[in-house]
Amino acid sequence: MKLYLKTKDFLITGEEFQLEYNSDLDMLVTKPQPENLDLYYESDAYISHSDASVSFLDKIYQIVKKYSIQKKVSLINSYAVSNKNVLDVGAGTGDFLLGAKNAGWQVCGMEPNTTAITKALEKGIILYPDFSQLQNKKFNVITLWHVLEHLPNLDDQIQNLKNLLIENGTLIIAVPNYKSFDAKWYKENWAAYDVPRHLWHFSRTSISKLFKKHNMEVVKTKPMWFDSFYVSILSEEHQPGSKNIFRAFIVGLWSNIRALFNKECSSVIYILKKS
Repeated sequence: MKLYLKTKDFLITGEEFQLEYNSDLDMLVTKPQPENLDLYYESDAYISHSDASVSFLDKIYQIVKKYSIQKKVSLINSYAVSNKNVLDVGAGTGDFLLGAKNAGWQVCGMEPNTTAITKALEKGIILYPDFSQLQNKKFNVITLWHVLEHLPNLDDQIQNLKNLLIENGTLIIAVPNYKSFDAKWYKENWAAYDVPRHLWHFSRTSISKLFKKHNMEVVKTKPMWFDSFYVSILSEEHQPGSKNIFRAFIVGLWSNIRALFNKECSSVIYILKKS
């Protein structure tokens, strides 16, 4: 693998990391990958593990999250079968599962962070800390909303997901796309690299190749249009000198316009089935 670029942990430590290009899978790999990743999530600023609505960015995140939950529930509804049960891996504070539950789904979630588990429980959503708690269970739909990039031992994790799906079940994965225009514009300051919490950085090609090894295929993709704007705003926080929200909006808009033609949206949803 060859060096693609150098970036750093902007959230907690300021440590530098390398992104190396894996040509076989057309993806980037964070190097080094820390043995104790939990340390890199111990921050009140890590919004996926909190329901904060204090800062300007918090408020934007919460507004977009409410809209996104509606869209996500609508998406899983289109893949419902008779048992209509869903597993959300990396469930955070449980808001998506709460939305699914209110729409008539039997819900189950997995989340390793104890703070997020507690917040979800306050909403009546029970989350399990790891896959070992889910043995002998099968699901109609399994979702990972910006979670696959966090998981170590990637091939083992994919096999676990496949084993938990019913035969005609659906796996739905959303991940950032390092080939998007906003990624290329912000380079090492692109917020969706988020090293070392993000261990892997995917392209459309890499998702297909990764899952093909496990006899799963991408049957459909969907763009996540809001991500280009939100990620660009976050990326402006990493830029040296003055931060420019207007520039972030322009970069996000242009990224989406380009994606209309080249399909390289800032984040992409992949719908997968067993081959």
